[in-house]
Amino acid sequence: MSRPRIVIVGAGFAGYRTAKELSRKARGKADITLLNPTDYFLYLPLLPQVAAGILEPRRVTVSLSDTLPRVRLVLGEADGIDLDGRTVHYTDPEGARGTLAYDRLVLAAGSVNKLLPIPGVAEHAHGFRGLPEALYLRDHVTRQVELAAAADDPETCAARCTFVVVGAGYTGTEVAAHGQLFTDAQVRGHPLREGMRPRWLLLDVAERVLPELDEHLSRTADRTLRERGVEVRMGTSVKEATPEGVLLTDGEFVRTRSLVWCVGVRPDPLAESLGLPLERGRLLVDPNLQVPGRPEVFACGDAAAVPDLQNPGQYTPMTAQHAWRQGRTAALNVAASLGAGVRRPYEHRDLGFVVDLGGVKAAANPLGVPLSGLAAGAVTRGYHLAAMPGNRVRVAADWLLDAVLPRQAVQLGLVRSWAVPLDTASPELAQAPGPRRRADARSGPGAATERETRPGEPAAGQEPEIVASAGEAVIAEAKARETAERKSPQREPVEWESPEWESPGPESPERTLPDRTSQEQSPEPANQSGPEPAKNQPGPEPAKDQPGGVPGQGPGTVERTDADPAEGDS
Repeated sequence: MSRPRIVIVGAGFAGYRTAKELSRKARGKADITLLNPTDYFLYLPLLPQVAAGILEPRRVTVSLSDTLPRVRLVLGEADGIDLDGRTVHYTDPEGARGTLAYDRLVLAAGSVNKLLPIPGVAEHAHGFRGLPEALYLRDHVTRQVELAAAADDPETCAARCTFVVVGAGYTGTEVAAHGQLFTDAQVRGHPLREGMRPRWLLLDVAERVLPELDEHLSRTADRTLRERGVEVRMGTSVKEATPEGVLLTDGEFVRTRSLVWCVGVRPDPLAESLGLPLERGRLLVDPNLQVPGRPEVFACGDAAAVPDLQNPGQYTPMTAQHAWRQGRTAALNVAASLGAGVRRPYEHRDLGFVVDLGGVKAAANPLGVPLSGLAAGAVTRGYHLAAMPGNRVRVAADWLLDAVLPRQAVQLGLVRSWAVPLDTASPELAQAPGPRRRADARSGPGAATERETRPGEPAAGQEPEIVASAGEAVIAEAKARETAERKSPQREPVEWESPEWESPGPESPERTLPDRTSQEQSPEPANQSGPEPAKNQPGPEPAKDQPGGVPGQGPGTVERTDADPAEGDS
């Protein structure tokens, strides 16, 4: 008799935990396949520290192959699911199509940036749901401070060192908190004009910061931000984003080149393609995480609308806390459906919340005990180390180095603005130039135009930009050959004929840092290749929920949850 085939779609908090538990329970008695676009699990709660230069990118990634024994990893994005044929169709990173057959399916596709119908946001803002967005934001902020320091015009200097973060949930709050410290450290090495300092604005239509958490955490975060110099503007949002700045709902126009979109997330579009009952884009499931009418299909995390047994009539919010716990319940129930164990409904109990505000500052209430300052900072970092499935020593080492050494503020240039569009179904991947990437960027509401998404190429004599995919490598090689032929003595040079790929083209601007609230947005002008650097734009906030006992965090005694039901696992 053949072994049962289990396919898990997505390796965010829910998918990773499902695979981990099933691997432990099955012990080789089932074929477990994990389909994911990347070969790592991303620990979203620490993503803002990557954008602020505290942690190196690999510190917040955990290898799937190394930590999931007896699980087959397939790299690719699910294109569609044939429920009657019990097959999952996918496309791998090089464009090849594939099919996976299953006896049990776990949908844990996660979520993507949430868009609002505000003019200019898709073109001039960037999200914060994946590692590419965090890397882009770090480069962008560094570049803007350096350009501001060299600017002769006071208005240009002020615009470049003004950063607008929309959404005061977990992600937006932490992005603004870490961002202010990051830029303040930079200007000590690149002084701005006399009397000027970096300016950070945190916008939200809510009445207070972290509106979904208790007032102690909200007051602590608000006080820390204001003392640090962040302009916290509640009840204010973005009315329009332009290349020169953002128009606020109170009528003020803020000149800026940086708009970080941290207003929350929406379920992955894959859920809508199945033709099954939905609740605000999420698949409806029963308390056992099974899809009604499809007993072989389970769903968890941001892709599933799971009944909240603690609050009848409601569904659990899209947070990493719930995604991590639901992953374990899904694994137990999948095993039970195959005859191993007993099914159990998903239930939870909040154990507390933690919010990292940078430096030694934090806000926390483990087990309901309100903490702030050094005590909260120690609890917060201890919780993250306990919750992470790997890299604990490396993360602790980076924290130690950051405490005793000056932070390195350099541009790596690995991710360009056009590679991280706000409107994308794959925030975990840097987009490659070409028809497919442009089509994706134009697919949603307020999608960027082709002009904004077409990347600019290096001018003649310049070093070519680092390519991000195999396809780009092929294109670059072909261009190099053609350029060599143009310069060949056998061919008469035509000085006025410049190859298309050598002409500089504008790039579309670039969210947080990590995870949590849905509210506003700010713009940033598009980047341009050429003699003078153009304005890049930062990405919005990925919601940062964490697994574990807290929404938005890993497994531990303290729970972290994204107040905004727009953030969770990816």
